[in-house]
Amino acid sequence: MTANEKAREFEFIEGLTAELSAKELIFPTSLNATMKIRKALSNPDISNDAVARIISAEPVLSAQVLRLSNSILYNRTNKRISELRMATMALGFAAVRNVAISVGMKQLTEHKSTGQSSQRMEGLWTRSLRVAAMSYVVAKNLTKLNPDKALLAGLLHDVGKFYVLNRARHYQDLFPSEKALWDLVDQWHGSIGSAILENWDLSDDIQAAVMDCRSPNIPLGPKPTLTDVVATADFLDAHFVAKSIDVVNWNVIPPALQNLQLDEEKSGILMEETKGELGLILQAIA
Repeated sequence: MTANEKAREFEFIEGLTAELSAKELIFPTSLNATMKIRKALSNPDISNDAVARIISAEPVLSAQVLRLSNSILYNRTNKRISELRMATMALGFAAVRNVAISVGMKQLTEHKSTGQSSQRMEGLWTRSLRVAAMSYVVAKNLTKLNPDKALLAGLLHDVGKFYVLNRARHYQDLFPSEKALWDLVDQWHGSIGSAILENWDLSDDIQAAVMDCRSPNIPLGPKPTLTDVVATADFLDAHFVAKSIDVVNWNVIPPALQNLQLDEEKSGILMEETKGELGLILQAIA
């Protein structure tokens, strides 16, 4: 690495450190807007009319809320919904908050990204969607936890990687290889992700699930946690996509799967019985 390249790397890392220390994380305006909307929706006293007015200020979010309210997942009557007020009532505030984050994250993947940068973001986004859908299915079918909260935790499980990749697009010439870039992402995404979740004021169990889902030291316990759900979703998705589920040694599975009492047979049944449900969820949040 030349002296100039070292200086550029130092500049990039110094910038990340400064943003992290000052808790002044830099996001596209579109994502900031949807996060403000999500925060407003967290007010337990807010009215449905007020929610509809807030959503209407963001056209992309408005369109997604209307589309989701007319999906098979939420609309069993086939009676078309065309007003935001009715759409938010049909979905419920929890689902609307999740849509706000989904829209913001999707906008982040598209923010001035081109070429390889765009492909990286799109790949990360596609995987986040799959883990989110799987988290919803695992929570709904194997636990008493809130599936909507599990979906959100799954959607955000790699949020720190999105941030680092978004900032790295300003330094395209800095990384001599894909490995060099992803090594830096792996080094920083945990700290960045923690700061993002704190900045967005997400609940402690969501923060724990996002930060600990890949920890090898998840404790064994009688009651499954949100961390168990996201860790299991991440594990199953990785193996099913790689078509390596058949070579998993089920005698030494991760603690999260043990906490959910999943074995090879139960995992296969879960995937087979929830294929349709997974497809509907992916269609709804993509």
